[in-house]
Amino acid sequence: MEWAGLNELRERFLSFFEAKNHVRMSSFSLVPENDNSLLLINSGMAPLKGYFLGQQKCATNRMTDCQKCIRTPDIDRVGQTSRHGTFFEMLGNFSFGDYSKREAILWAFEFVTQELKMPIKQLYISVYEHDDEAKEIWINEVGIPADHIIKLGKDDNFWEIGTGPCGPCTELYFDRGEQFGCGNKHCQPGCDCDRFVEFWNIVFSELNSDGKGNYTELEQKNIDTGMGLERIACIAQKVDNLFEVDSIKNIVDAVCVLTKKTYKAAAQDDVSIRVITDHIRSSVFLISDQVMPSNEGRGYVLRRLLRRAMRHGRKLGLVEPFLFQLCNEVITHGKGAYPELVENQQHIKNVIKNEELKFMETIDQGLSLLAEFVVTLRKNNEKVFPGDLAFKLYDTFGFPLEMVEEITAESGMILDHEGFNSLMAAQKSTARDARKKESSVGWSESTNNPFNNIPTTEFVGYSMLRVKTKILALAKDDRSIDSVSAGETCRLVVEKTPFYSTSGGQVGDIGQIVGETGRLLITNSCKENGQHVLTASVLEGGVSVGNEVECCVDEKRRESICKNHSACHILQKALQEVLGKHVAQAGSLVDDKRLRFDFAHFEAMSKEQLALVQKKVNDIIFACQEVQIREMPLEEAVKTGAMALFGEKYADMVRVCSIGNYSKELCGGTHVSNSAQIGIFKIISETSVAAGVRRIEAITGENVLDELDKTDERLLSIANTLKINGVKEIENRLTMIIAELKEAKGKVNELQAQQLAMVATEQAAQAKKLNSINIIIQVFSDLKLEAVRTLYDILRNKLPDCIFILVAGGEKNSILVGVSGKAMEKCRADELIKRLCTTLGGSGGGKKELAQGRIVNIANLEQEAMLILQSFNL
Repeated sequence: MEWAGLNELRERFLSFFEAKNHVRMSSFSLVPENDNSLLLINSGMAPLKGYFLGQQKCATNRMTDCQKCIRTPDIDRVGQTSRHGTFFEMLGNFSFGDYSKREAILWAFEFVTQELKMPIKQLYISVYEHDDEAKEIWINEVGIPADHIIKLGKDDNFWEIGTGPCGPCTELYFDRGEQFGCGNKHCQPGCDCDRFVEFWNIVFSELNSDGKGNYTELEQKNIDTGMGLERIACIAQKVDNLFEVDSIKNIVDAVCVLTKKTYKAAAQDDVSIRVITDHIRSSVFLISDQVMPSNEGRGYVLRRLLRRAMRHGRKLGLVEPFLFQLCNEVITHGKGAYPELVENQQHIKNVIKNEELKFMETIDQGLSLLAEFVVTLRKNNEKVFPGDLAFKLYDTFGFPLEMVEEITAESGMILDHEGFNSLMAAQKSTARDARKKESSVGWSESTNNPFNNIPTTEFVGYSMLRVKTKILALAKDDRSIDSVSAGETCRLVVEKTPFYSTSGGQVGDIGQIVGETGRLLITNSCKENGQHVLTASVLEGGVSVGNEVECCVDEKRRESICKNHSACHILQKALQEVLGKHVAQAGSLVDDKRLRFDFAHFEAMSKEQLALVQKKVNDIIFACQEVQIREMPLEEAVKTGAMALFGEKYADMVRVCSIGNYSKELCGGTHVSNSAQIGIFKIISETSVAAGVRRIEAITGENVLDELDKTDERLLSIANTLKINGVKEIENRLTMIIAELKEAKGKVNELQAQQLAMVATEQAAQAKKLNSINIIIQVFSDLKLEAVRTLYDILRNKLPDCIFILVAGGEKNSILVGVSGKAMEKCRADELIKRLCTTLGGSGGGKKELAQGRIVNIANLEQEAMLILQSFNL
């Protein structure tokens, strides 16, 4: 078999099926589109459900792609073995009612034997035990020896998930040789040993299951295949695992350079090297697809991946941010297939570095919490550190168990490994259950959808806000119904709809549906698996499936939404002009009240930048620029310079929204016909929503006038509070008040300085002596850290050879440790504060002469501090 690199294998597969009249698709985003059943794309077919269900169409009904995927239920196994990974690519060729199992089998054989030169003698096949047709094709038309074909049962070779499309499958195996086997003379494909590697699964989706063991033939029979790119690369490159595949091995090597470690030199180091390698791959692709670290959903998946990699970096001796330095290696080897990685390169690195800095703070929080636990347990004379507390630190803060064990041991405690392992096992059990469900959850919504077999609604809302149409289906509580009456709520699908469905950040339309027998209030319009679904409550009478009705959109609300959506386009262009080309949309919300625009940028915008952006947007509005909407092929649209929302999957034909010569974007939303219709644009706020993501909220048109009226009311209220005549006097009155406060603050500071000088004189007089070194240990219950720092400066000048341990009780027991003069020959401030924090609970650090932190138990401060100081041999 010919050696081939991972990138070469991907291209050869796609080119092969492109030559077989398959439409080559670029990978869908890792973030599912219009699919709430999945957190992240976890298989090659997951983004193609609409095609398999007949809701979306492909030009030739044949498709091929290489889909990036992420699966995390096995995350704790990653690194422990060399076979598990969270990120993988799935090659696939698909037929939507076009060719059948004969072509699928013949082409699979042709690809592996002709393109990859795989020896037939090492090729084994499994088929479903009752699928004689597939077996006959493999033997009689392909020429596979009968003793290389294995019949397996339903558990292995029949793809079925509850109700809906299902069918038998055939799998291709590569025989690595007896040396990899289990020694059993009956060893064959399906055995758990490493001899036979399954690398390609071909599913013949030809039946429909009712979930009760009854099957009927599907009218549209489909082919769904999946071949793991990393797995076929292992076979082609004759390596044992994915971490030795060429482009992935390069990342391993980059990790080794950073850590100054050698792969395969030490087993524990290898675990960490593999974790970092896999997790940086996943993280780079997730961030490129606009996922941001957070504490929920897919953002939590990303944060967990990054923090797990950071923890393993610490195990290899890396305490400063390092992951962002590995991004270039991932991008270099992936940019050919995924050019968006290069476009988002700086954004990806910035997000990861920011998260690394946050993790360093989290580690400090974990240290502080651990210290509090230790102090409490020692008070109760506990000798064992509970496993549930260790697990909390590990699971919540990503705090390494080794660090917990090391720190508790310093305090004379034993870690409850059994309790920790029990909780860890329970979490893994939950993960195993998730793995069992993961492959099915992607279809669960689709197969139970009451609107599955309904023709797709025609959307006419770009040009019409009222349309006569027919009710095609009604549903309540996810079950189909024939009619609905006054006072009830329902979901429905109509033949034609003017109601825009929530998409691309724009909210769905509301309005009414009126028929001869009843009237409905439409409260929402959304897409479910490509179908336009309306949510309604019946105001009068009732309606039934088949009724002729008129759909009426709330025109005033739609008009306001159009203003905000068009303004959103102008805003993005203005931000790029003011802040730079790195600005990319990270999310948006457009409704009738406001617009919200999230974008990639790593610092707050200045007042001047905000003013300039606002001016640029209003300049375009006042210039009365024509808004043109044109439909054209996607390729042509991109060539004209139309901006695309990264991660969004576009159809072959797209809508391009151009606002004069200023802004040009791919957009399926609704817009004004001239920028002047927006009226005016006003930025309300600019805030941070996540690491590296800023948010602008703004209003347009009549909403600006409403805001101005509210501002006038607030100013009048302020004027009344200040007891002045009119708004114009507010500025002068506030200037006077500020001057008075400044003068008063000066007097307070002067009095405080006098007081601190007196305290310093008193403390200096009461200083203890340890040999020739002065010692001051004091808790100032009412002082904040700033005042204690001032006090330290005064004392340092009064007592040159001294050790200072000062606590600001008025600021959460912040501690300041200073060492001056000859005392520095015997004692370091940074070492002293660490020992104090270990004993009394807390965390801190600093330099040789000055350190600060926070402690938990101040009751025994003087006693414990003196004991520690005596150990320094002052």
